Amino acid sequence: MSHPAVSDLLARSNRLGADPRTTNYAGGNTSAKGAATDPVTGAPTELLWVKGSGGDLGTLTESGLAVLRLDRLRALATVYPGVDREDEMVAAFDYCLHGRGGAAPSIDTAMHGLVEAAHVDHLHPDAGIALAAAADGPALTKEIFGDRVLWIPWRRPGFRLGLDIAAVQRANPQAIGVILGGHGITAWGATSDECESRSLEIIQAATAYLAEHGRPEPFGALVHRPLEEAARHQRAAELFPIVRGLASTDRPQVGHYTDAGVVLDFVGRERMPELAALGTSCPDHFLRTKVKPLVLDTAPDAPLAEVEARLKELHAAYRDDYRAYYERHADRESPAMRGADPAIVLVPGVGMFSFGAGKQTARVAGEFYVNAINVMSGAESVSAYVPIDESEKFRIEYWALEEAKLRRMPEPKPLASRIALVTGGGSGIGRAVAQRLAAEGACVVVADRDASAAAQVAGELGSADVAVAVESDVTSEADVAGAVRRAVLAFGGVDLVVNNAGLSISKSLLETTEADWDLQHDVMAKGSFLVSRAAARVMIAQGMGGDIVYISSKNSLFAGPNNVAYGAAKADQAHQVRLLAAELGEHGVRVNGINPDGVVRGSGIFAGGWGAQRAAVYGVHQERLGEFYAQRTLLKREVLPEHVANAVFVLTGGELSHTTGLHIPVDAGVAAAFLR
Repeated sequence: MSHPAVSDLLARSNRLGADPRTTNYAGGNTSAKGAATDPVTGAPTELLWVKGSGGDLGTLTESGLAVLRLDRLRALATVYPGVDREDEMVAAFDYCLHGRGGAAPSIDTAMHGLVEAAHVDHLHPDAGIALAAAADGPALTKEIFGDRVLWIPWRRPGFRLGLDIAAVQRANPQAIGVILGGHGITAWGATSDECESRSLEIIQAATAYLAEHGRPEPFGALVHRPLEEAARHQRAAELFPIVRGLASTDRPQVGHYTDAGVVLDFVGRERMPELAALGTSCPDHFLRTKVKPLVLDTAPDAPLAEVEARLKELHAAYRDDYRAYYERHADRESPAMRGADPAIVLVPGVGMFSFGAGKQTARVAGEFYVNAINVMSGAESVSAYVPIDESEKFRIEYWALEEAKLRRMPEPKPLASRIALVTGGGSGIGRAVAQRLAAEGACVVVADRDASAAAQVAGELGSADVAVAVESDVTSEADVAGAVRRAVLAFGGVDLVVNNAGLSISKSLLETTEADWDLQHDVMAKGSFLVSRAAARVMIAQGMGGDIVYISSKNSLFAGPNNVAYGAAKADQAHQVRLLAAELGEHGVRVNGINPDGVVRGSGIFAGGWGAQRAAVYGVHQERLGEFYAQRTLLKREVLPEHVANAVFVLTGGELSHTTGLHIPVDAGVAAAFLR
């Protein structure tokens, strides 16, 4: 560490950020002050280390800190131009930076630098925000804390808020922190341990007060009991693609589903629609959840067609309402409206769907709405929930500084927001395809008959925000339905299917048994049909188009020896491409195929005996089979799994958006398999 204070700060930050009762993901900030030597003058100087813009306390490292000269930062108070020009102060922080590197200073930097304490925490605990968003917040703060914790009325984060907190601290030397109206808490201390202890003291005291004094059932009577778990998940799987399609009207979204107990209780309560309409309060909440959710008002077990029709009506009304909200508050300098679709959809008896540009964003939006539910519960249990005014929410949501933060984000990858299902994904071509799709931004469901192989590949790709594994035998209609349902419940739907599962048995016509024939046709011809049919149902429900890619073979065209069952099954797959392209085009679903050949290295098929059989047919050693295949091609190059994966990406990455019914050879050039 560059300074002892930094080590203490990071340890404290990581502890606080790891506890969801203390603060939410990427919410809040922490700081430390300390003396260091100025490398230019050699004289000591006071520095401020503070969590920078966009970081997360739970995973904060030194590179996520902004480092500022404290004397220069505090001197900004003498040139502060007033609240009307507040945003200028963030640009001024750049002139206070100490050295190069580090994170960009956040809007909350003034709060940390102006307070006369060595260590400062600003957090968003549910219990603290419950007091901050309560109609009786000032009185409750006084009752719970006396003069140890003081109330500061709502003010948009910025330099003025930092001046306000510093003034309260100077005037009240006995105080350990403040409740920020509509926002959260701030605490301070002479040491890192003291600061952390005071933060936890405020949170624990607020939590204990709510538990002791809060009235039961603050959301009213239970009017919609949750469906039983199996029925609940089945209904969620039916609704999710429909809801995702609606939530993707402006731009494609990935979804997250939760039926956590706190969610199921809230969505089933009498007062849920009334309270949900008030929207969330803490800026960290509504920046991710939008000002309010879409609330479905049908019975949990209503007919699906009726629910779908009602969802479309409610979605249209939500968009109109959001557009009116924007127009009420926007002025000439406001950023353009970013989209009018909901980020949160509440479904009585079923749970909550949340949406974002990626799985992590969608999941975090849902977590923030759970925080909001807890806040509403706490505030309503001891007072009344009163979020900040709509105009203030708009000022935060369409703040120029927030817009600048969004513009600094990297461009999305080509497959960002797309959900892929890869069969046979546990090895060989399937593994390489899963790796390439994930690298290009897709969420990937790795399906394989070998559960451990699927899990290993999914684990290699990343967390459950990137990939999940499912055990699935493509010859089983139930297994296929389960794999697609897993994709839907994990990410919201299916956009891209790769029919890769396969096997081969090399025998002559006379040696091929009925069982040999049936097995290969069941896995490849029937399996591809089952997967495509199940996925197409979801794609049509979403209304977002999609891609189905068949990993066929050059053997779908080339007539080779001792290959009748495999070649016939691959020819079946190849014609499915043409048939489905013709049928699904009206839904925007493109269907294409890839014809590989000679993919030996890493291949599950070749390792399973096919390699030895084909080597015997061609009279070569099995370990030389890849080389043999390469030498019979026009390019004299061996075909590897990643070459097939490259072709999948080319077909689905956006550049061939007007191509369907195509077969791409990936065989290094086999003239006998040229498409005619």
